Parts: sequence; C-alpha cells; structure tokens
Amino acid sequence: MTDTNCIFCKISGGEIPSKTIYEDDEFRVILDISPATKGHALILPKEHYANIFEMPEQLAGKAMILAKKLAKHMTNVLKCDGLNIVQNNGEMAGQTVFHFHMHLIPRYKQDGNEEKLCWNHLELSQEELDDVFEKLRQ
Repeated sequence: MTDTNCIFCKISGGEIPSKTIYEDDEFRVILDISPATKGHALILPKEHYANIFEMPEQLAGKAMILAKKLAKHMTNVLKCDGLNIVQNNGEMAGQTVFHFHMHLIPRYKQDGNEEKLCWNHLELSQEELDDVFEKLRQ
C-alpha cells in the first residue's frame, strides 16, 4: 500500500528520481537531498507506514538489519569517524515526513554537528526513577 500524497512513497516507488544507493523488494535507500553530513542517507520502505508503530515487526527488524549492513559499508567507504542511526516518530520527536524512514548519518571530526543529536539530561529523584521503572517494566 502506498499513499499517493506521500513524497517518500513517490521516491521509494521510483516515481521521483533519487540518488539510490541500495534497493531490494522492500526498501530503497537514498542520499538525503538536505544532508546533515556527507553521505547522509535514508532507508525508506516501499510500503507506506507513517511511523514505526504502524510497521509489521518483521519489516522493522529488516530495516535495522539493513541499517547495520549499510552503516558498516558507509563507514568503510566514507572513512567517517562515527555514524548515527536515527529514527523519529511523531512531530515532537522531530519527524517531518510521515512515512517511516531511518537516517544513516556519517559523522566526521569537526563536521559542524557536534552539538546536534543531543539533549539535556534530567535529574530525576529516586522516587521518580522508581515510578517510571514500575510503569515500564514488563
């Protein structure tokens, strides 16, 4: 299933040209046209899922396996100093295109993004930590 109004559906389906660095039956991986760093790529499933919550578990697992494979390849080829794998779900988490996608962002010393992909750390009391723990443990 695709969404005819979704730009990533159009890209993953080949309707809009892209710099495709990998493709199989389920995914297309493209270079980001507005990259954070040299080599920034996006893993796009060919089927439309707004976020990870809508994806079948098996496909989500395949996306991570593909991310690992590409991260290794990109690190070897681009000689980057590190690599971020980022996947946002929802507007508050930074998602701007509501078609599941995973960012592969090669990191280089002094790439200008040293302060990016960070957040402020909270100082929680032991009671607050215990409360969250009790709510989340299964």
